[in-house]
Amino acid sequence: MPQQAHGGNLSWAAALAGCSPDAIVDFSASISPLGPPNSVIAAIVSQLGNLINYPDPEYSDLRLALSYFHQIPVEWILPGNGSAELLTLVGRELAQLAATVLLTPAFGDYYRTLAVDNARLLEFPVDLSTGKENIALLPDLSLDTSEFGLLLNNPHNPTGKLFSRESILLYLEKFALVVVDEAFMDFLPPEEEQSLIGLVQEYENLVILRSLTKFYSLPGLRLGYAIAHPQRLAKWKLWRDPWPVNTLAAAAAIAALQDTQFQNDTWKWLPEARNQLFQGIASIPGLRPLEGTVNYLLVESQQSASQLQKQLLQQHQILIRDCLSFKELGDRYFRVAVRTESDNQRLLTGLKEFRI
Repeated sequence: MPQQAHGGNLSWAAALAGCSPDAIVDFSASISPLGPPNSVIAAIVSQLGNLINYPDPEYSDLRLALSYFHQIPVEWILPGNGSAELLTLVGRELAQLAATVLLTPAFGDYYRTLAVDNARLLEFPVDLSTGKENIALLPDLSLDTSEFGLLLNNPHNPTGKLFSRESILLYLEKFALVVVDEAFMDFLPPEEEQSLIGLVQEYENLVILRSLTKFYSLPGLRLGYAIAHPQRLAKWKLWRDPWPVNTLAAAAAIAALQDTQFQNDTWKWLPEARNQLFQGIASIPGLRPLEGTVNYLLVESQQSASQLQKQLLQQHQILIRDCLSFKELGDRYFRVAVRTESDNQRLLTGLKEFRI
């Protein structure tokens, strides 16, 4: 069974480790270990009887909950079958432009969505140094970008780097379309996050993509949403299949958005857990973790990351994310999620034993 570009492929990992998928400790997918919240499970159970009915095609309750959560009108919100579906719609728009600028290394699904409609691609490397970026993200472009699109994620995947709101705003006057994937922004508390959602009504060329699956530990439900100008979203609705969000996912999302206790508990837990994992990895010779702002760490390795991945699976049933799908990183980087203290210690034990 071939390894896939995404993390979280437990069937592949279990086959290599010679165990059941349930035995794998998954550091490869950047999913919170704290959820799903009990409120979300209760909401899902409460809707089992509604599976005999079609979902509301307008997702009125879900959009209203998102509207209240972000303090924006419901017309500016479009739920989707995970951010992957919404990225496909974005790619169709970007393909209509002269070119799309992409910061690299980049999430592999960006290449898929841009290739579907043969979008022209221009790649520019992101600075892999640590800390928040407060200056221009891109080099001084010597070309007219008024007919170009810009696709980026903030916080950046796989580095965990957080770009300042101001550094992105520079490009809203220069590009025809700016798409900001904020799939991991909710891991930052309100006083630290750099979301552009509050500015989307001022810029018709701004699209924000969000995911509800990582923070609330719900990747199996496939739920994301876009925030953009209503005319753009109305066009997207004509392009896609009906009922993209199932009844259980919609109910789970509403409950998750209302669970302020879970949100606060996560914001309290993450910084210390991330720092302990960072310090533990940094103390191991040959490994250099990059300082991140969310729930994963990118680690530079002096030895083969793919060999490390194989050894951790076979000897410890631990799955880390190799970075072979990020062509700029290759076999000398890997990415790990921040998990519980016991899981993190298990990872550190395995890393200390690594030999090839």
